[in-house]
Amino acid sequence: MRLLLVEDYDLLRDSLRRGLAAVGYVVDATGDGEEGKWFAMSNQYDLLLLDIMVPSVSGLEILRHVRAAGQDVPVLLLTARDGVEDRVAGLDSGADDYLTKPFAVAELLARIRALIRRRHRLAHPRIAVGDLEIDTVARTVHRAGQEVILTPREYSLLEYLGLRAGAVVTRSELCEHLYEFAADPDSNAVDVFVSRLRRKLAIDGKPAPIATRRGLGYVLTEADTGE
Repeated sequence: MRLLLVEDYDLLRDSLRRGLAAVGYVVDATGDGEEGKWFAMSNQYDLLLLDIMVPSVSGLEILRHVRAAGQDVPVLLLTARDGVEDRVAGLDSGADDYLTKPFAVAELLARIRALIRRRHRLAHPRIAVGDLEIDTVARTVHRAGQEVILTPREYSLLEYLGLRAGAVVTRSELCEHLYEFAADPDSNAVDVFVSRLRRKLAIDGKPAPIATRRGLGYVLTEADTGE
């Protein structure tokens, strides 16, 4: 999952970026509102974390630009201003949630997970596809009752496929959601991670439930693919 963090307080921004990365999120972070707007309008994100009071372009302005462009990406506003009028202004501008500083990182993570589930219309934090279960809170994976140990990048790829279960996800879309802006992954990077996932998910002689759609991408499916 790829997030955009726009926060002008350096210590908080760096702390949040490290904390989010530690649990597997890919984070583009900036302290400048103009740059934040450019990031938001130029890339595909799973969620935006916007501080309201940032230089040059406020978090609310970024939010309004995003909504005016028709983007439905979840937006969580971060602010030290806790007045009712501030919350109303943010929500009326199209924000999905609002978190007042100071806040516990555990609460932030819970709100991020909830917003991502809501976007994908998931009522439960566990994604089940056949005998495969992905726990998006514990960030664990089980198949046929056996735990599958994955690296953070492997887990992120599988979680994204799980959120789109049954739909074809292109290689370019996976790259967009698995790598930060400055990264320059090899053209076959996604294929390499999918290959590793397949090996780890092939349990008790059953092929991994990840099918290749030639010329299109990958799909997580209940059917054994043998691919």
